[in-house]
Amino acid sequence: MSDDERIERILDAAYACFTRHGVRRTTMEDIAREAGMSRPVLYQHVRNKEDAFRRLVARLLDTSLAGARAAAGAPGGLTARLTGVLEAKLGMLAKVWADSPAHAVELLSVDARLSAEPIAAYDAAMRELLASVVTAERPDADAAELAELLLAFTRGLEADLSDPDAPARRLRRGVELFAAGLDRSPTAPKEHS
Repeated sequence: MSDDERIERILDAAYACFTRHGVRRTTMEDIAREAGMSRPVLYQHVRNKEDAFRRLVARLLDTSLAGARAAAGAPGGLTARLTGVLEAKLGMLAKVWADSPAHAVELLSVDARLSAEPIAAYDAAMRELLASVVTAERPDADAAELAELLLAFTRGLEADLSDPDAPARRLRRGVELFAAGLDRSPTAPKEHS
């Protein structure tokens, strides 16, 4: 097994343990047992539980960003592409909530404290991605401002993921409203009758 495969196995085990027991109650012994390896082998790949958590968060963010980039480049209009980008973000958090209703709040609040740098980089990449989608469709729009508004809107939806269908439904409707507002803004191209 390669080092990369071992790290993936460790991160899978860490996710299983964190969602089952919570971050605070999970031990390195738990992660090693779940990964099917000894603690000394585990420590060859991650320094401690916090390191495993940071790497896991980075992997989740990378996966979400890859999905967002694919959605940004997919065929469809502005609303569909923006919705797809934001669904990748919302979907990542909804998965954590679904996998661990008992520990989701802990998992989602801990990552802000332990993983501020990758989260900041992820947020910046999402802002740039959203702005690029807007600019491609509406070059005269204030793309940076709209990207910030869309991210703030999505963060609001992330506050309550207890109903798995409501946030995605509200996201789609909210993006429709944002896009409709762009069509009516003073900088939007005028349609001729």
